[in-house]
Amino acid sequence: MRQDTVLVLDFGGQYKELIARRVRECKVYSEIKPGNMPIDKIKEVSPIGIILTGGPDSVYETDAPKCDPRLFELGIPILGICYGLQLMTYTLGGLVAPCEVSEYGRTEVTVDTSCVLFDGLEEKQIGLMSHTDQVTRPPEGFQVFAHTANCKCVAIGNVEKKLYGVQFHPEVENTPNGTKMIYNFLYGVCGATGRYNMRDYEAKMIAAIREQVGDSQVILGLSGGVDSSVCAALLAKAVPGQLHCIFVDHGLMRKDEGDEVQAAFSNRDVHFIRVNAEDRFLSKLKGVVEPEKKRKIIGEEFVRVFEEESRKLGKVEFLAQGTIYPDVIESGANNSANIKSHHNVGGLPKDMSFIGLVEPLRGLFKDEVRALGRQLGLKKNFVERQPFPGPGLAVRVIGEITKEKLDILREADAIFRYEMRRSRIKADQYFAVLTDTRSVGVMGDFRTYGYTVALRAVQTTDFMTCRYAPLSHNLLGRTASRIVNEVRGVSRVVYDITGKPPATIEWE
Repeated sequence: MRQDTVLVLDFGGQYKELIARRVRECKVYSEIKPGNMPIDKIKEVSPIGIILTGGPDSVYETDAPKCDPRLFELGIPILGICYGLQLMTYTLGGLVAPCEVSEYGRTEVTVDTSCVLFDGLEEKQIGLMSHTDQVTRPPEGFQVFAHTANCKCVAIGNVEKKLYGVQFHPEVENTPNGTKMIYNFLYGVCGATGRYNMRDYEAKMIAAIREQVGDSQVILGLSGGVDSSVCAALLAKAVPGQLHCIFVDHGLMRKDEGDEVQAAFSNRDVHFIRVNAEDRFLSKLKGVVEPEKKRKIIGEEFVRVFEEESRKLGKVEFLAQGTIYPDVIESGANNSANIKSHHNVGGLPKDMSFIGLVEPLRGLFKDEVRALGRQLGLKKNFVERQPFPGPGLAVRVIGEITKEKLDILREADAIFRYEMRRSRIKADQYFAVLTDTRSVGVMGDFRTYGYTVALRAVQTTDFMTCRYAPLSHNLLGRTASRIVNEVRGVSRVVYDITGKPPATIEWE
């Protein structure tokens, strides 16, 4: 049977990835496309529903992003969120105007529970608001299904035409029942059947890999992280005997990690090659302090090493990478702002010798990658290990990279990760950062002048947003004491309590 698809049309909203993720949580496949996607392309996809994202613009401005007005005549159920609601209203003849009182943050919303979106919910809901414009008059044929103290049209709908819109953001965690509202739209309006799952995804990706690769040889840069490991397991199943895993030990790994990676893959049915390239990478990074430049240098060196190793193997046509969906989004794909480039997305040199890229995880979020890894037989403790950026510790050492700094950070990070595991506190990612700030300290009778280490621990469901983990003072104090006393060169430890947004999870 054909898999249901929902299109998420992007108008510049910061939460578009969350919308797509929430739809998949409801077991419906989703794809993000530009807001001005041509009508004929939409018809080719034949989606069961369309969701219009939020965005930073005012819909009544001349240069504000628009969609083809025929979108609302296709007979496809549509849900507009924030800007998407206003775009639907404006296009269909309603009125949108600046708010007398703008709404931001968690806001009490009174909903009409007879509306399919709010089926099974209480009359009083909490919704995350973030708007300076509002619908002042719905289009003809639309009813008002929700309001707040300051906004009379918080949810509207044309039941007959299956067109709905909400001013708040149901996709974020700050709207507690938002996923239920999306579920109601998918199943109550779009008629979803819920057939999207990792078993189907695995089968489709294996077929796609075999079609792309054929009998050719494939090289994968195996970092030992979750993404590259799952990618390796999937490729080994799809094209057994054709995969060469090159582990580039660039000297930017966590403590003992290089040996752990080699041990984990030495007995698997892949050709495993370990390249000790620490001196090479440190030489290239000498004097470099700008984060983007670090990433590009590391990315290019990765590919150069792959090319050199592939020549030793003979003819190898394809480079495989563990690129996942957040990598693509944060590197500026789908008309998104370029937050940071990833070595496996934005740093590939134009003259690479491989004839093609194999990126089977490109459409998955991190939790989906972990689920696929378990499905492929990787051990739970391996796929649940802490996420690690492609450039390694290079983006956790602020400023110039030196072996001395890396060794300091490795020890501090190992202590923090040990104490976190021992405490059993829930955090989805945690690590140490070596800042470029030095401060005065006292060790015994002597004055010291050492580095400041920052600790970072976050809670997240999708790694697109996060909250800092509220660690106990006892844990933080014990960790700080150990780091300062056991790691030579550190005189101060601080804890990062910034969420994402406005910060990113990594410091660089």
